[in-house]
Amino acid sequence: MAAGKGLSLVELDEDGVATAFRADVLAGLSQVQKAIPARWLYDDAGSRLFEDITHLPEYYPTRAEREILAGKGAEFARLIGPGRAVVEFGSGSSVKTPLLLSAIDPAAYVPLDISGDFLRAAAQDLAAKFPGLPVYPVEADFMREVELPAEVSGLPKLGFFPGSTIGNMVARTAVDLLRTMRATLGEGSRLLIGMDLIKDVAVLEAAYDDAAGVTAEFNLNLARRINRELGGTIPVDKLRHEARWNDEFARIEMHLVSSEAVHFTVAGRAFGLAQGESIHTENSHKFSRRSANAILLAGGWTPFARWTDSDERFSLILADATIPRSAP
Repeated sequence: MAAGKGLSLVELDEDGVATAFRADVLAGLSQVQKAIPARWLYDDAGSRLFEDITHLPEYYPTRAEREILAGKGAEFARLIGPGRAVVEFGSGSSVKTPLLLSAIDPAAYVPLDISGDFLRAAAQDLAAKFPGLPVYPVEADFMREVELPAEVSGLPKLGFFPGSTIGNMVARTAVDLLRTMRATLGEGSRLLIGMDLIKDVAVLEAAYDDAAGVTAEFNLNLARRINRELGGTIPVDKLRHEARWNDEFARIEMHLVSSEAVHFTVAGRAFGLAQGESIHTENSHKFSRRSANAILLAGGWTPFARWTDSDERFSLILADATIPRSAP
């Protein structure tokens, strides 16, 4: 079955700009450490650049996750079972999704993404690969509870959240998102989630600052998007990409660092950066087995199976929606 036109649940203003984007940018640029949530890196141009990143030699997570998905299909089929609606959060191009769908015989596929044109194109491609599978794309901000299409309301759900996107969030935001996912998917649902593992710092830093400069373009594209969509005057040529390891928080941080003192406006408001000051654009937290368990349990999910690639760089974890209890 071909993909439908899909639903759009992203709130736009009269100029067609996501209201949450404007609010997040203006609030973030007003902070002492300027920061913008990583989800806004993924407009159509950013999504395409990220797909380029996944093919870079330095960027191991995609290859490692694909290795698990390709090699453990029989185990996924046994533990997940057929007939579930697969709901993918932040689906992007859905390049890993066929490996999962081929293994588990799902009843439907619901990709959720905030980048609408990219989402619909990817949904059409996937529908062509699985002509008997109903595909219902939903343009939505999955950081909030999403009302799923009526066609899948009565089906058991499997949430799919690959790529260690959960690592982009600080702990409280990650827990909030996991709780939101549980609310979106409902009782009796399961979640298959990717989590990147702690490893050598040199490997981590190279993965987020590749020699070809693709990740730098991905990061700088956020400033270009602000200029284009919010009437900004950020001098992009004065910014440089920087990836740094923060050991205290077990994360790679991406920053846009100003090479000199600059002044600019966004949506009519004035801002500035001193020389060497940065806009913090992304975190990518890395996990141990214990920290992964802790954040899943706090978010309402009980992990019961996990897999790693052959080099133990990356993990996929399968969890059940925790049954509410009134006491320990």
